[in-house]
Amino acid sequence: MKINSKEFRVPAGKKVSLKKWPTLVKPVYQSKEQYQKLLREQVEELSSLQRLLYASNQHAVLLILQAMDAAGKDGVIRHVMSGVNPQGFQVFSFNHPSAAELEHDFLWRATQCLPERGRIGIFNRSYYEEVLIVRVHPEILHSQGLPDGLLDEKTVWQGRYRSIIDLEKHLYRNGTRIIKFFLHLSEEEQRKRFLERIDDPNKNWKFSLADLEERKFWKQYMEAYEECLSATSTRNAPWYVVPADDKENARLIISQIILDTFKALKMSYPKPGAERQRELKSIRKQLMK
Repeated sequence: MKINSKEFRVPAGKKVSLKKWPTLVKPVYQSKEQYQKLLREQVEELSSLQRLLYASNQHAVLLILQAMDAAGKDGVIRHVMSGVNPQGFQVFSFNHPSAAELEHDFLWRATQCLPERGRIGIFNRSYYEEVLIVRVHPEILHSQGLPDGLLDEKTVWQGRYRSIIDLEKHLYRNGTRIIKFFLHLSEEEQRKRFLERIDDPNKNWKFSLADLEERKFWKQYMEAYEECLSATSTRNAPWYVVPADDKENARLIISQIILDTFKALKMSYPKPGAERQRELKSIRKQLMK
C-alpha cells in the first residue's frame, strides 16, 4: 500500500473538523518485520537526500511537530531521523518561556533556532503553542506583559495567526521549506498510553499529574487545534493531520511526507566550474606522484 501525502494534507482555507479526520487508518505494513524494512528504506533515502540538501546549500527544511501528550512526537524524531547524520539536523523543544524570552514578541525565541541552509530543523512543539496552550489557558496570555489594548481575546488569536503566516511566508521566500505535523491521537489511546507509562517503571518518568490535568481540557484543545489548522495551513507551509493511534504507521506516513517534500525541491550536487576543474586536476596530479 503506497502512502499518498495529499490524503493527510490540510488544504489552504479549509475549515477543519477533527472529528472527520481519523486517528487510525489501515496500516501500510503487514508485520513488524515489514514495518522495520519499510522504515529502514525510508531512513536510508532520507539520509541520502539530507546529504544532497547540505551539498546544494540552497534550502533549509523545518519540521514542526504538534500533538497532545503521548502522541509519539519523540518516537517520530528518534526513529525517522535515526539514519541522518547528526550534524545535519537540530532538535529544539519549547517549554514555558523564560523571563528573558517574555521580554520579546512571541515568535522571537523560535526564530533564534531556525535551521540554516543545508540543514534540517525540528521543533518538538513550537511557536504554535502560543495559539494552543495559551488559548486554552488564557491566564498565560495575561502574564506575558502585553499592553492591555492587545489582550482582547476576540482579536488576539487572529493577530497571532497572521503573524505566524507572515513569518512562514518570509521563510519560504528565503529558501526554508516548512512541514507541519499534527499527530492526531484519540482520547482513548492517550488513556491507554498514560496507563502504560504508569505500569512500566521504565516509563514512569514520562508521566506527571500535570499530564492528567491537561487531559481534562481535551475538548478545548481540539477546538484550539481546529481553529489553528484552519487558519494557518497554507500552500507553501501546509499542515498534515497524521493518524497517531498506530505509532509505527504514523512514523511511516511522516517519513514519506518528508521524502516527498525533499524530492519536490529538485536538488542536485553543485557542478564545478572550469577554474575548479583545473584546480582538481592539478591536485590529482600531485596526489598521483
